[in-house]
Amino acid sequence: MLELSLPVPADRPLRVLAVGAHPDDIEIGAGGTLMRLAANAPQVRYVVMTGTSSRHEEARAASAAFLEGSELAVELHDLPEGRLPVHWAQVKEILEGVASGYTPDLVMAPSSTDAHQEHRTVAEIVPTVFRDSLYLSYEIPKWDGDMWRPSVYIALSPEAVHRKIELLSKHFPSQLDRDWWDDETFLGLARLRGVECRAPYAEAFGCTKVVLSLA
Repeated sequence: MLELSLPVPADRPLRVLAVGAHPDDIEIGAGGTLMRLAANAPQVRYVVMTGTSSRHEEARAASAAFLEGSELAVELHDLPEGRLPVHWAQVKEILEGVASGYTPDLVMAPSSTDAHQEHRTVAEIVPTVFRDSLYLSYEIPKWDGDMWRPSVYIALSPEAVHRKIELLSKHFPSQLDRDWWDDETFLGLARLRGVECRAPYAEAFGCTKVVLSLA
């Protein structure tokens, strides 16, 4: 297994775009990785497509907690939840609006293999807009059962994964009554992905295209 490092530009902060269909998608799928990235004070655009005002409040608080120390810009939209596929054009317009003034080095968004129709909608559009960025697609555990074989792993320490779980429960109280939302779900998935990359814990991602520069 080859270990690679994400290079940080010498003359500016790393630019990261995090995209979710719903509040909490980003933190569930990539919260640990975002905390690791935040240690280097990146510039982060955080974009969510749906949500009520109360859910937006959760997302704002969560993004600030997970990305503490980052240069953070939060963009929250209120497209109808459960109806994103028929609002494909609006999702595309939102992402193109981001791209018009921001060129990320790294994009983190849902996977095109996700069983959830709204996650897939976002995932299908992201690579058509951000063609020259590294796109890592995250995973979200769910009732539908869409476990996959990831290709990229970000190792997490026990302290980091427990902090992620703590922040998830603290900042998304509206989700605590869901039968799949509990510490064991998040910890179990992180441990499984850790086993797959010989780390205590990890978050896993898909990546369909990457270009390597060889010295």
